[in-house]
Amino acid sequence: MSRQSLSPEMIKSVKDAILHKMVFALGVEPRDASKRNWLNATLRVVRDLSTEEWLQTRRSQVANGSRRVYYLSMEFLMGRTFSNAMISEGVYELIGAALKELGQDLEDIINEEGDPGLGNGGLGRLAACYLDSLATMKIPAIGYGIQYEYGMFRQEICNGEQVEQPDEWLENEFVWPYLRSSKRFPVRFGGKTWREGKKVVWQPEEEITAQAHDQLIPGFETTSTNSLRLWSAHASGKGFALSEFNRGDYFAAMVKQNSSENVSRVLYPDDSTYNGRELRLRQEYFLCSASVQDIIRRHEAEFGSCVNLADKVAIHLNDTHPTLAVPELMRILIDEKGYSWEQAWATTSKTFFYTNHTLMSEALETWPVEMLARVLPRHLEIIFDINEHFLEEVRSQFPNDNELISRVSLIDEQGDRRVRMAWLAVVASTKVNGVAKIHSDLMVESIFADFARIFPNRFTNVTNGVTPRRWIKIANPGLANILDKYIGDKWLTDLSELEKFNDFADDADAQSQVAAVKFENKRRLANYIEETQGIILNPEAIFDVQIKRIHKYKRQQMNVLHIITLYNRILRNPTADWTPRVFIFAGKAASAYYAAKKVIRLINDVASVVNNDSRINDLIKVVFIPNYGVSLAQIIIPAADVSEQISLAGTEASGTSNMKFALNGALTIGTLDGANVEILDRVGKENIFIFGNEVEQVEELRRNGYSPYHYYEKDSELNEAISQILNGKFSPEDPYRYQDLILNSGDYYQACADYRSYVEAQEKVAQAYRNKKAWIRSAIINIANMGYFSSDRSVMDYANNIWKIEPMSEEQLKGDSTIDSIIESSNKLLNLK
Repeated sequence: MSRQSLSPEMIKSVKDAILHKMVFALGVEPRDASKRNWLNATLRVVRDLSTEEWLQTRRSQVANGSRRVYYLSMEFLMGRTFSNAMISEGVYELIGAALKELGQDLEDIINEEGDPGLGNGGLGRLAACYLDSLATMKIPAIGYGIQYEYGMFRQEICNGEQVEQPDEWLENEFVWPYLRSSKRFPVRFGGKTWREGKKVVWQPEEEITAQAHDQLIPGFETTSTNSLRLWSAHASGKGFALSEFNRGDYFAAMVKQNSSENVSRVLYPDDSTYNGRELRLRQEYFLCSASVQDIIRRHEAEFGSCVNLADKVAIHLNDTHPTLAVPELMRILIDEKGYSWEQAWATTSKTFFYTNHTLMSEALETWPVEMLARVLPRHLEIIFDINEHFLEEVRSQFPNDNELISRVSLIDEQGDRRVRMAWLAVVASTKVNGVAKIHSDLMVESIFADFARIFPNRFTNVTNGVTPRRWIKIANPGLANILDKYIGDKWLTDLSELEKFNDFADDADAQSQVAAVKFENKRRLANYIEETQGIILNPEAIFDVQIKRIHKYKRQQMNVLHIITLYNRILRNPTADWTPRVFIFAGKAASAYYAAKKVIRLINDVASVVNNDSRINDLIKVVFIPNYGVSLAQIIIPAADVSEQISLAGTEASGTSNMKFALNGALTIGTLDGANVEILDRVGKENIFIFGNEVEQVEELRRNGYSPYHYYEKDSELNEAISQILNGKFSPEDPYRYQDLILNSGDYYQACADYRSYVEAQEKVAQAYRNKKAWIRSAIINIANMGYFSSDRSVMDYANNIWKIEPMSEEQLKGDSTIDSIIESSNKLLNLK
C-alpha cells in the first residue's frame, strides 16, 4: 500500500482506515473530532504501515542471525514523528488527499503534533538522525533512551530572563510508541556486598522498575524498520505503602513511589546540588541497567547463551553518559552468568564502542567514589578491578612511569577521589571515535594522548552528518522540489548526488528559483515571529542566525558585542548606506548554568533597546525565539542567510547545525573549529567567512596568560561595547547586572581576542550580501557540496569501520512471509518484541 501511486481506491481505503481509528481506537465521532483527534487517528493508520514492516524486519533479522548495534544515548531529539513517518512510508500525498476529502488540511494536522521531550541539543539530534539513517541503510539497530516525563524544560522568557516550566509533552496523547507492559526490568541501588567463596553477592536496598515503550523508526524507501526503546521508571511492587495510606498518612504512602519515578521525570536534572548530582547518576544507571538486561535477554532468546555475545552485539556509547553499561555488563556476566573475570572482560571489551563529543576536560564526566560506593557499591568494585588489571598492563608496557599511571588511572586520586567515566569508556571499548577530523586529531593529541600511546589502533574519526529527509524534504520542501527538478530525487538516499547541482551555480533560472524559495522561507519565519512576539521583520534584510545550546564556549556573547558595535556605528552615521540585519537567537541554558542564563538576559536587554530605538530606522532587529526545538529549527534554518558557528577553536567537537544551515543555502561565518574545517574544504574559502584564532594560537594565548583587558584597552569599539554593557546602558534598572559576564569572568573562551577579526568578517558578510547574484551563487555552491555531511554516510562509516555490521538486503528483509514461516519465527519473536 505504501509504495503504490495514488488512486481513488487507495484514497477511499485510507479514508476508511482513518475513520475506523477515529471511532474504534479513539471512541470519537468524526463530526465531533478535534484537530488532535484527527492527528491521532491518522497517526495510528501510518503506524500500522510501519508496524507491519517492523515485524517483518524483526523476523528477517532473527532468521539471518544478524549482528546488531544497540545505540545508548541519554538524548534522542526526535522532532515530530508524523511527517517523517509519512515521507518514509511514501504516503504523504496519499494521506493529504484522504484528509482533504474528509474536510481536513494535512498541514494543520501536522502542526497539532508537539515535539517529544527526549533531548536538548546536538547530541540528541545527532542520535535521532542516526536512527533514521540506520533504518534507511538497512543496518540492524535498536536505540535505547529514557522516556522523560517532562523533557528538559519548556523555556519561557519573562522580563528577558529564562524561566523553566515543565514540558508536559506526554499530556497530549502520544500514540506513536507501543507500551510493552510485559517488558519490565528491575533496577537496583545501594545496599552492600560480600564474598561467598569466589562469588560476590550484592544485596541492594532499593529497587525500581524500568518499563519499555517502543517507538518505530521506519527507513526511507525500504521495508527496513528499527526501534527506539525508551524506559520509564516506576516503583516496584512495594512502592505504594498501603498501610500508611490506610492510617491516613497519604504523603508517606507515596514517598517511595515518587522517589522511584523521579528517575525518568526530567532530562539532566539540576546538578548544582548533591541530591541533583545523585539523581543524575541514578538516571544514567537506570538507562544502562535496563538496556543491558534487555540486550542480554534478546540475545539469549535468540542464541541460547552469551557465549557469542561479542560476535552478535555491538553496544555503542553516545558520549560518557551510558558508560555505566560497562560495569553493568560485567556484573551480569560474572555474578549472574557465572563467567570468570577474564571471560567477562574478554566479552565486554569486544562489545563496547564509544563516541567522544568534547575536548574540554571540564566537560568530561566524573563521579565521586563516595557517591558510587553508596549508590552502586558492586559496580564500584568492578571499576576498581578493571582499573587494577588495566594499570598492570600499563606498568608492563611502560615500566617505571608513575606519572603515566596517575594520569591514566580510572580513579583520579587528587583531592576528592573521582571515577573518570571517559577513561573507563576508552579502556573498555574496541574503538573510540571523534566526530570531525580536527576533533579526532586533537582528541589523540590532548585529552586522550596517553591512551593513544597505550592503544595506538583504538582511535578513529567519523565525521557527523544529518539526514536530508528531515532537513530538506520536510524542513524545506521548496528546495527539495528544485533539487528534484535539476538533479533528480536520488539525493534523498545518496546525498553525494548534490554535487550535480554545482553545474547550475551560474544558471540564472536556478538562481532565481533558489532565491525565491529562500525569500518565501524568510517571509514564513517573519510571520511566525510577528505572530508570537509582535516583532515586525523585513524579509529583505540579512537573516543572521545563531541557534544552539546557550553556552559561553559557543560565544553568543561575542555575537552580542558585534550587534552593539553595529548599533553604535549606525547611530554615529545614520545616513550611510547600511545593509539591514535581523539577528536571530534561540537555545536553552541549563537550569543551573547561571552565566549562560545571563547571556540570554543580555540578548533580550539589547533587543529591547535596539528594537525600540527609532534613530536606527529598523536597520537592526534582534530576536530571541523561546523554547527552541526541532520543529522551530525546521522553520528557522531554511530562512537563514548567515549561519553563526563562532565557538572558540578547539572547543566544538563537530556541530551539526553548521551542516543543516549550509545544506539549506546559508553561508557560514565561523572559526576553524569542528566540522567548519571540513565545510571550508568542500565549499571553498570564497563561499564561507572564516575568522579568528586557530587552535595553536588559542593555546599560545593561554600559555602566555590570556587577559581580555589587553584587547579591551586597545580596541576602542570593543571598549565602547563592553563599557555600555557594564555601565547599564542596556539594563538601566539594574546597572550592575553584567559586571561579571565578560571581563571579570576572565573571558576564558577569548571572545575579546577574536572580536576584531569577527567584526571584520561581518563587514565582509554585509558587503557580499549586496551582490545578490553572487550571494545566491555561493548559496548554491554550499548546497551542492554538502553531500559528504549525510548521516547515511556517517552510519555506513560506523558499520564498515567500527561495528563491522553488514546492511541487510531487501531480499533478506522480505524474507518468507508464508503463514508457516511467520508462525515459526514468531516463537522466537515472542521473547524479543
